Amino acid sequence: MKAFAALVLAPGVIVATALLTLEDMSAQAAPAADAASPVLVELFTSQGCSSCPPADALAEELAKEDGLVVITRPVTYWDRLGWKDTLAREDNTRLQRAYARRGIAGRNGVYTPQIVIDGQRDTVGSNEATVRQFIGHERKAPATIATRELEDGSLAVGVAGTGSDAELVLLAMRSHVTVRIGAGENGNRAIGYTNVLVDEQVVADWTGGKQGVHVPADRVKAPKADRYALVLREKDAGPVLASRLVG
Repeated sequence: MKAFAALVLAPGVIVATALLTLEDMSAQAAPAADAASPVLVELFTSQGCSSCPPADALAEELAKEDGLVVITRPVTYWDRLGWKDTLAREDNTRLQRAYARRGIAGRNGVYTPQIVIDGQRDTVGSNEATVRQFIGHERKAPATIATRELEDGSLAVGVAGTGSDAELVLLAMRSHVTVRIGAGENGNRAIGYTNVLVDEQVVADWTGGKQGVHVPADRVKAPKADRYALVLREKDAGPVLASRLVG
């Protein structure tokens, strides 16, 4: 409702153009029966984890490939090992723990490096063979997302497919960050991180079918972010139904 309220306040010609765009985007997002949607790859990592750099490097390689949305989510719980992760977010830790409660990682708690594919399968983040196997399993998605940037910098988004009780989430990222780690298990190393999450916000609820969403320009201007993605996820850290890089 908030997105459409923002449109009503705009000048008449902009309202008409934006509404038409939303209708167009909703129609464009309708998936074919065998349509493929990008697969979401989430890496839970930490600067204080000596096993993580190979997984960080794998995430960098995967992010170069078409058909994948790769997000690096540094966690907070290894900060006690002598180095406070400069990129970690408590929201990442909460999401990983929510995955574990659903049975991802076998209900044995959380670990790093962990890669979760479309919120449904996980493996050790440096295990490339299994990561690619799981990506192959998730190639067909129940929903699709289409986007178009409008002249004012806002986004028109179309979502379509099957599903219910889901949220469309806008993720803001730094495409590449190199950190020189001063202490802990990776002390004196400089490690690169790809598509590091810096902000995420729910922009719409979705209950299936076709839906147009308007994302105002000021919501696509997170500090330090230079890359964005949209993720359609069932609520309460459920499976991912669709994902898409923006732009």
